[in-house]
Amino acid sequence: MKNRTKKLQSLLQSKSQYKHFPTYKPLILSILTAFASPLALADDVTNKDTVTKIDLPSVAVTGNPLGLGSDDLIVPVTVLNGRELSLRRESTLGDTLDGIPGVSATHYGPNASRPIIRGLDGERVRIMQNGVGIVDASSLSFDHAVSIDPLVIEQIDVVRGPAALLYGGSAVGGVVNAIDHRIPTEKLEGITGRAEARLGGPDSQSNVAGVVDVGNGQLAIHADAYTRKSSDLDIPGFAVSKRKSEADGTPRTNDGKLVNSNATGDGGAIGASLTFDNGYIGASYSGFNSDYGTVAEEDVHIDMKSQRWDIASEFSDLGSIINRVKVRMAYTDYIHKEIETSTGDVGTTFKNKGVEGSVEASHAKISLTNNLQLNGVLGLQFQNTTFEALGEEAFVPTTNTQSKAVYAYEELPIDKLKLSFGGRVEHTSVDSADNATFGPAQNHSFNPNSYAFGGLYTIDSNWSLASNLSHNERAPSYFELYANGPHLATGQFEIGNTSFGKERSNGIDAQVRWKDGKNSFSAGPYYTRFSSFIGLLDTPNTALFDGQLIPIAQFTQVAASFKGFEAEGKFNVYDSLDLLLRGDYVRATNLTTGDALPRIAPLRLGAGLHYQKNSFGARVDVLHAFEQNRTAANELATDGYTDLSALVSYKLPTKLNVEVFAKANNLLNQDIRDHASFLKDISPQGERSILIGLRSDF
Repeated sequence: MKNRTKKLQSLLQSKSQYKHFPTYKPLILSILTAFASPLALADDVTNKDTVTKIDLPSVAVTGNPLGLGSDDLIVPVTVLNGRELSLRRESTLGDTLDGIPGVSATHYGPNASRPIIRGLDGERVRIMQNGVGIVDASSLSFDHAVSIDPLVIEQIDVVRGPAALLYGGSAVGGVVNAIDHRIPTEKLEGITGRAEARLGGPDSQSNVAGVVDVGNGQLAIHADAYTRKSSDLDIPGFAVSKRKSEADGTPRTNDGKLVNSNATGDGGAIGASLTFDNGYIGASYSGFNSDYGTVAEEDVHIDMKSQRWDIASEFSDLGSIINRVKVRMAYTDYIHKEIETSTGDVGTTFKNKGVEGSVEASHAKISLTNNLQLNGVLGLQFQNTTFEALGEEAFVPTTNTQSKAVYAYEELPIDKLKLSFGGRVEHTSVDSADNATFGPAQNHSFNPNSYAFGGLYTIDSNWSLASNLSHNERAPSYFELYANGPHLATGQFEIGNTSFGKERSNGIDAQVRWKDGKNSFSAGPYYTRFSSFIGLLDTPNTALFDGQLIPIAQFTQVAASFKGFEAEGKFNVYDSLDLLLRGDYVRATNLTTGDALPRIAPLRLGAGLHYQKNSFGARVDVLHAFEQNRTAANELATDGYTDLSALVSYKLPTKLNVEVFAKANNLLNQDIRDHASFLKDISPQGERSILIGLRSDF
């Protein structure tokens, strides 16, 4: 069916026709129709001639189950929402967050990119949607996209560090929670919404999205829809890096164009809630469709679909013992087909179905003394997913993963000091099915226990200190246990190990924070030591597949350390002009051998000038990534680069809040290759480009 040898040769040296998805066109038209009566809508909102939307202060809903604002959180949290999120949006979740201190991205071409936090990726970064984990195949392989589209996200919370363990035993790196408000949580009377469209960029993208919420004070209904299309990425030179060509003789082809990097996609959701004075209960359905080329295989594209059903409820002011109860649950049906473009044949199909949810109860404050009151929550979390891989590239067997966990989080304010404690007890089973290729069925179970202790000390009205200590245990994933076959996305024959025990680590981080009006600054180091880190490490051995020898990579448990620092600041230098500074660094070491671990981002330093005066805005940002020459065995170094970007925006004098903007990226037209990317030497980022957009909300 496939010319496997030709495909493998192309991969070792270095996908395209796409379907259009009409499923959500009626919903898109309905949403855009709502925007066709702006004057009436504006008159419903206000009697004034001008409607002004003000971005509210960032409120993190993920970093603390007690619902505190980001300034009061002990763990390091970054919150993106409103206008700032709109201007940062990229095609993938990973690229949208890339550049936030401590966050890089896997960047498997422009269509598949998963966030990396403090050098940790895959299973160690917990990606959630409205507080419930996503069910897809993005952690299995770098070429599998995350089944969340940034176009319809309203807020993203990024929690850095292992103190995020309450949200899942795998969250040793951190948590990314994408919030879309598809289940309304508050009373709404009237109609509100937003629309966004953008055109251009190095991939000639054309995207449009719309969101509408309508309510009568008791029933609130949400609808959203989006569609996107992009062409092959324009790049400033050859796809293959000079370093790779010199190292192994790979010819430098595809000058100016990243072949098979185009994509189409659409999706949408409908949700509703009954809202009350003290809570809500609601449900939603959402669909996600994406069809995109995989850069490493020029004749293969991926047809990905995900359907998700959510229910959620929260009630507060319930009594003197339990004063709040929160319930969240989601069922996901995910399917992903890898298709040979020239023939239309399906080579491999990945399926993942499952349910995940949690029940959380907050207790009333417990008085320890006259001045000391304990505040906290207790929770139950559960998951049951079944993964299947069918076809020629099925390098893992069918597996079922089940986990049940109880967790607790408590806070104790003591004058200027606030202490926190969190603990998690979990039972996880990872069972494989009987298979002629992978052998008889196997059953493995683990009992990970994790806990964290933190403190926030307020020195005065401007300065504070925060620190977290944690112990984290993670059960091995299904592919770390059972992988045994060729994985063409990485060009390796991957082998798991069913003898693995739990992955264990201890971590500490600290931050000094300063805030004075519009000015703020935070900086601090972190250190995480693994006694049994599970890594996919190269071996000197090869395997014969389809007449080709490919390198064998073995999942191995080793001692490892991750240490680094993060810093960011915002300073009002003159009237409406702000100076932004940021930087991060991580150093990851295999302590068993003393070697560097692979795909670790280099030192990055950035600065920006942001101006906003009345309706006009402008910004210039520069990020310099240094050369990464601290590499693992068989890993090429990566040249440094300077990424200069600019943006101008203007709010139109209309009754609706309408803003047009233009973004210029990679103004120096540099050959930008992210060392954290598996494809860095065959897939650079886009060339100098301009993207124009329009956003409106009411």
